[in-house]
Amino acid sequence: MSQPLPLEGITVVAVEQAVSAPFATRQLADLGARVIKVERTDGGDFARGYDTEAGGLASHFVWCNRGKQSLAVDLKDPRGLEAVRRLIAKADVFVQNLAQGAAARLGLDAATLCAAHPRLVAVDISGYGAFGPYAQKRAYDMLVQCEAGLVSVTGTAEQPVKAGIPAADVAAAMYAFSGVLAALVRRGTTGRGGPVEISMLESLAEWMGHPLHHGMHGGGAPQRTGLAHAVIAPYDAYPTADGGQVLLSVQNDREWQRLAERVLGRPELATDPDFATNRARTANRGRTDAVVARALARLDSEDAVAALEEAGIACARLNTVADLAAHPQLEARDRWRDIATPAGPLRAMLPPITFPDGPEPGMGAIPALGEHTDALLREAGLTGEDIAELHREGIVTSDHEGGGRLG
Repeated sequence: MSQPLPLEGITVVAVEQAVSAPFATRQLADLGARVIKVERTDGGDFARGYDTEAGGLASHFVWCNRGKQSLAVDLKDPRGLEAVRRLIAKADVFVQNLAQGAAARLGLDAATLCAAHPRLVAVDISGYGAFGPYAQKRAYDMLVQCEAGLVSVTGTAEQPVKAGIPAADVAAAMYAFSGVLAALVRRGTTGRGGPVEISMLESLAEWMGHPLHHGMHGGGAPQRTGLAHAVIAPYDAYPTADGGQVLLSVQNDREWQRLAERVLGRPELATDPDFATNRARTANRGRTDAVVARALARLDSEDAVAALEEAGIACARLNTVADLAAHPQLEARDRWRDIATPAGPLRAMLPPITFPDGPEPGMGAIPALGEHTDALLREAGLTGEDIAELHREGIVTSDHEGGGRLG
């Protein structure tokens, strides 16, 4: 028997911007929650303006904001703030990632809201946490990548580089998402919600676990090795005859023996003391990489992958973003859907969490700024006259034509 999506009946109010909170609440929306996105009246979430590459819309915004309702309201006006507080009073979850201290000045911090509404789960997402010497420091993704040491272990020996995705934002988003789920489970047994605190620095520091423990406990900081692995060899991408690159990973000495015999054509390397163990191969990384590179350079990418897979060696093509969009595994698993947006339908991928005994995630529309303002204000108890007055005074805005549409 088909079950409902797990968060159906849960209402989330979010005062959010950029990536960390919006991506967290999009996960909740995908799982069936109703998400009310509170935005500024003067342009809304500033991620709406990052670019115009998604059919005229911002790619970050399309990624992080499907399936939400948009309420455009000036929270600095007491009437606008009161309307949002009324919605929060009826909600199950509240999430915010305003600049440090801004939510508290509005009375929208987790501690204040949970004291007033004991069943509410309220999440504060910040760059560095609520206190400490960095609490007031500006925290954008790349800055936190630097503070967390991620940049120091990413790149080549000559040049550190940032991650190609907003890793600090995504880490914080996913811990906020799982924190909400855990708090809702606890509420189911205790009847009480409570505050949840997430910092971008602590989230990314957790993801730095391997280099952190490697460095703290005597191994020293791992060296930047490009696509190579710092402590395993061979584990790198190698050019092929057709101009592609294939990455392979040898996880143990038995795999090295198979690689040497079946792909490299050098069975003697399986027992050569300079290559027989991972410690030796890592110490002789240049020679190890050279012998692997020579073998793969004689093959095109398809033949290299076939040979490696036949030998039981883990491998992958070094794909581009375009390759990912056309990936045969995603296509075979039917992971693409069209979502409605103000610019018409756009292709998007189903979220990774799958419930085989339930319906698909909602994959709801991308809202236009203020698309749901009037309906949400009525839900908050305002009359038509009240709403008209707020419009006249510029305290709220709305898109009466609606934003999400297919075709």
